[in-house]
Amino acid sequence: MTNATAVRPPQSAFRVGAGAVVVTTSTVLPVFLTGALSVQISRELDFDPAGLGLVVALYFGVSALVSLPVGKLVEKLGSGTTSRIAVVGAAFFMLLCAVAARSYVSLIAILLCGAWCNVMGQLSSNLTLARSMPAGRMGLSFGVKQASVPLSTLLAGVAVPAVALTLGWRWAYVIGAGLALCAVVAAPRGGRAAPRPAGTSENRATAALSVIGIAGGLAAACATGLGIFLVAAAVDRGVDVGLAGLVLTLGSVVGLIMRMLHGWLADRRSGGHVAVVAGSLVLGAGGLALLAVPGPVALVAGTVLGFGLGWAWPGLLQFAVVRLNPSAPAAATAVVQVGVYGGSCLGPVGFGFLATHLSFTTAWLVSAVVMLFAAAGMLLGRRMLLSHAGRARADQDTADQDTADQDTSSASAIAS
Repeated sequence: MTNATAVRPPQSAFRVGAGAVVVTTSTVLPVFLTGALSVQISRELDFDPAGLGLVVALYFGVSALVSLPVGKLVEKLGSGTTSRIAVVGAAFFMLLCAVAARSYVSLIAILLCGAWCNVMGQLSSNLTLARSMPAGRMGLSFGVKQASVPLSTLLAGVAVPAVALTLGWRWAYVIGAGLALCAVVAAPRGGRAAPRPAGTSENRATAALSVIGIAGGLAAACATGLGIFLVAAAVDRGVDVGLAGLVLTLGSVVGLIMRMLHGWLADRRSGGHVAVVAGSLVLGAGGLALLAVPGPVALVAGTVLGFGLGWAWPGLLQFAVVRLNPSAPAAATAVVQVGVYGGSCLGPVGFGFLATHLSFTTAWLVSAVVMLFAAAGMLLGRRMLLSHAGRARADQDTADQDTADQDTSSASAIAS
């Protein structure tokens, strides 16, 4: 019985990648579904764009607080167990939104209680890919996994004309919960973290990762506002709510494709991944600036650039972090995710405040400037990573030389 339990057939790369996608999509769906349905929900529960920003901000604030402990828990329990826990939890809290969200306060309470599901789903998927995906496909696999975020936005956008405007917004949460429960079957087996070989160090470059995490937080602050407020901003400009949902869907499709393309190209490069992230943010900032320009052409172009480049970098960034620290990928990516979740927390509050008290135009322009600062932060973090890698190589060379000198001395002693 012990041997039968220990020896299990390996999972295919497709099974591993598809499982990571469905887990991540299911666990991030509640917050983006709330954003897409905000027009309908706010009419019943009585809150404005600033109130929506507060909901999303608190959600990602809780995510930032639990990121490090959840990362350690995922490393301890393994990705198979934690991915299923996360998916079932997301389904449960979406059902609660459908049944028990009878006021603005109750909606906030339900979303905050379920925020850990998103964190656990993300980190368990990172661990699954790092342990089970072939090295030559790992970049693409992270791109595909992170494509689940715009996929969630796509599903949320489709839910507006297909469900919210016909059956009501509560039924959209019910359908989302059903999809999440179906994802339990597709979740990969995963496993416990592999023991780290003796004598190796984690080489986590915590200072550099912290800087990159802060830059990722600035970028995430802008990108989260894009996913959450795009429909509301378009409706404020006079665009039909159903059409606005379709524009959100278009942006999600573009973002999905670009995240996979980023990953595919990463497998064909030997490095420079963080620099590519910085370049994407610069172009994404141009897309956010276009959203401040009136007219349907600017709306579509800004959405395509914003989603396609300004929000296509997370998979590439996580891939770079995992390559740096393969011995503890969930814990290492959790360091960066603290910053990303922190930005996702503060960004919607700021965006919602600017949109409510000034205008959506001002909010988009400020977001564009912040995204440029995020690009600069990525480049600074990259310099720190290169410096850290150089010191690590020098230390290793010194250690190897000391070992060789000791061996020579021992041989001479024996010979004499």
